[in-house]
Amino acid sequence: MMPPHKKTRTSLPQQTAVKLRDRIYGERMTQGDKLPTEPKLMAELGVSRTVLREAIATLKAEGLVEAKQGVGVFIAEPKKELPFLLKQSTQTLTDTIESLELRAAVELEAVALAVVRCSLAQEADIYRCFDAYEKKVNNGESAEQEDFEFHLSIARATNNQHFVDFLEVLGRRTIPRARLREEAGLPRDPDIDKSLNNEHKAILDAIVAHDVKAAQQAVRDHLQNGCERYRKLMREIERSKS
Repeated sequence: MMPPHKKTRTSLPQQTAVKLRDRIYGERMTQGDKLPTEPKLMAELGVSRTVLREAIATLKAEGLVEAKQGVGVFIAEPKKELPFLLKQSTQTLTDTIESLELRAAVELEAVALAVVRCSLAQEADIYRCFDAYEKKVNNGESAEQEDFEFHLSIARATNNQHFVDFLEVLGRRTIPRARLREEAGLPRDPDIDKSLNNEHKAILDAIVAHDVKAAQQAVRDHLQNGCERYRKLMREIERSKS
């Protein structure tokens, strides 16, 4: 097994693909935006035409960009070609718990890849998302969107667009705490957000320390705790009906 503090070697085309992804996400480029010309990118990145084209081919295979003959390379429309199961609307607490169990299987691998692949810019993005969540919690505000963004920043740090696509389809549906409590007529529980913040901090600390095992354990604990929180909410809802 690879030592936790040692990052895997990546080829020059892979490194170039990472830099291009960082640029796309860092500049918040969206569908239809055009990348700089090939000569300009070669000069900026200090790579040959062959290396740049291999990197672009990687991003094309991931569905992140598309090339238009004689025009240039553009940000592509996100593809969400996931199984029909994942496209179903999650309406019940049982569905939410089952989706969290599925997320756990994927996010354990995602965080391991993020530990060994994330760039400094991506690490900074994870910090930014953590800080945004913590700020909302400290202000006593709902932080479900910030919760999701924290997980999404880790998926981006894998430098594998499929993890991002998976989480975008499934992840938003597994953080419906406020809506479910409101629909059941239950008050908001600020202690839950504080617990989540501590769990996010454990994940963040492990990523920064480049500790794969600790990061995976922190994600496992976080999502298992999430399942238990929803089971508790299910019991509260049933009691409120009696």
